[in-house]
Amino acid sequence: MLDFAIFAVTFVIILVGAVLYLYPSSRRASGIPGLNPTDEKDGNLQDIVNRGSLHEFLVSLHQEFGSVASFWFGGRPVVSLGSVDQLRQHINPNHTTDSFETMLKSLLGYQSGMGGGASETMIRKKLYESAINNTLRNSFPLVLKLVEELVGKWKSIPEDQHTPLCAHLLGLAMKTVTQLALGERFNDDAEVISFRKNHDAIWSEIGKGYLDGSLEKSSSRKGHYEKALSEMESVLLSVAKERKAHKKQTVFVDTLLQSSLTERQILEDSMVFSLAGCVITANLCIWALHFLSTSEEVQDKLYQEVTEVLGSDPVSLDKIPQLRYCQQVLNETVRTAKLTPIAARLQEVEGKVDQHIIPKETLVIYALGVVLQDSNTWSAPYRFDPDRFVEESVEKSFCLLGFSGNQTCPELSFAYTVATVLLSTIARQLKLHKLKGQVMDVRSALVSTPKDETWITVSRRS
Repeated sequence: MLDFAIFAVTFVIILVGAVLYLYPSSRRASGIPGLNPTDEKDGNLQDIVNRGSLHEFLVSLHQEFGSVASFWFGGRPVVSLGSVDQLRQHINPNHTTDSFETMLKSLLGYQSGMGGGASETMIRKKLYESAINNTLRNSFPLVLKLVEELVGKWKSIPEDQHTPLCAHLLGLAMKTVTQLALGERFNDDAEVISFRKNHDAIWSEIGKGYLDGSLEKSSSRKGHYEKALSEMESVLLSVAKERKAHKKQTVFVDTLLQSSLTERQILEDSMVFSLAGCVITANLCIWALHFLSTSEEVQDKLYQEVTEVLGSDPVSLDKIPQLRYCQQVLNETVRTAKLTPIAARLQEVEGKVDQHIIPKETLVIYALGVVLQDSNTWSAPYRFDPDRFVEESVEKSFCLLGFSGNQTCPELSFAYTVATVLLSTIARQLKLHKLKGQVMDVRSALVSTPKDETWITVSRRS
């Protein structure tokens, strides 16, 4: 689930200090078809810049060279996998780590616990997932309350008034994540606003500034980023200290505090969930409501399912698995919007995909944005069609990519729960309408985000 800004930093952080090697004489990544470096120093950097993003570069790369292709970053070869079959061969032996979490921690310079063995990595991963699951069980009524507040606000809006999806749903995500992750301190809107200011400053620089080294060249921007990161870390440490003293066990950080994690590890995991949880939740909800606004038929099917499963009762955690069509809507939202277009792993041992050998310490890109719109896997890949997920083969392919099932990114699982509450609440009370002439411009980064504000209108369901 990256534009080149993300990729460049990840690449440097992960691979610097790894096994060093010179350009191979073949000028290819162990014989894997792909691009020669256009520059001895920068590799294919300029090619990626010219395409506008790493995702668009990978689309063209796989169109030219097939589902297993290579390119160069500086003097190092990178292998990209762009089909379900090739990903299946590579993912299965490497399922112990979460590529999204690994990338984000690398970007933030967080390395504690990342150099441990597979057993230590798996234990920490399970603790992180357990903390999120415990939080949802303990605080689900709060999720419902925050969603109902937003829907109540929308019901009061005149039907001809434009409603800004990005602003409202980012606000919902911020409130939900901060209160469920960090506790009652963030019932105060002033605390949420302060958190959002630092969150935005950190996330915006994660998504830009490295492509041309502009962040390093701008002392003011770098200082702003470092100040925001420092302030955010200070808040997280303060919250952990307060929660530990009171020995509560209701929110995300409480579960971490009951474990054997160090203070530094608790800080890092809290930062990752706070940053990624907000962005993924907000963007999943934004895209889902955007696609719903384009199809009255999908809204009506969702309404029918919600009324049949829930009756007049609000959604509950135990009822969510029964909302199968809602799950299909969210799956198709992730697929169509390419919500997480790129992931990456470092090849821990020598591997093989098809007839191609991937050397140890090679960075392997999962071109998920390419795979999610591959016509060999998905019929009519650019069409939003939740009914495609009725087919078992489609669901299996989606699970393999890490968007559902046992390998789902924990932050995405959290986002699915919040989004299900939102969709089920809206479906019974409102209809969503797309504004004529508005085009959603996608910004492909670590998480696919609308480039500009997205507007809809709402009307009461009769």
